[in-house]
Amino acid sequence: VFKNIGMAEVAKSAEEARNMGYLRATDQLTLDPDALIMDAKLTALGMANANYKAPRRSKFKVPGRSGLAAIQAYLYQMHEGGFITDHDLTVAGKLAWVLTGGDVPSGTVVDEQYILGLEREAFLSLCGEPKTTDRIQHMLSTGKPLRN
Repeated sequence: VFKNIGMAEVAKSAEEARNMGYLRATDQLTLDPDALIMDAKLTALGMANANYKAPRRSKFKVPGRSGLAAIQAYLYQMHEGGFITDHDLTVAGKLAWVLTGGDVPSGTVVDEQYILGLEREAFLSLCGEPKTTDRIQHMLSTGKPLRN
């Protein structure tokens, strides 16, 4: 998953997205873009009619500093080998920070809000970088990742 996200791997079909772990087997698909809003509305109404209750917030163990160090070593090798750019290294470092739980001991139990906070912080810091905005603009206009 880290490699897929870090290397901006894009699924070319719903089935490929499932295989890459971007979609669950239970996720609905709408192939007609004009039907997206209607399908979403019907799904929401069905959930409301079935008295849907949001799941309890998950808590899970994170790899922490030791996991972060392992990913950083991998990233260093990728960068030194010329497989990733300087900015790829920056983005992947932020991603590793979020996925490992940041500066906490291995096995620390955190909740979704903690991870979302790390993600928000990383995203906002990357948005301040011109190379990130170039990547976002390129992806929106071409549908392909920019390796700058």
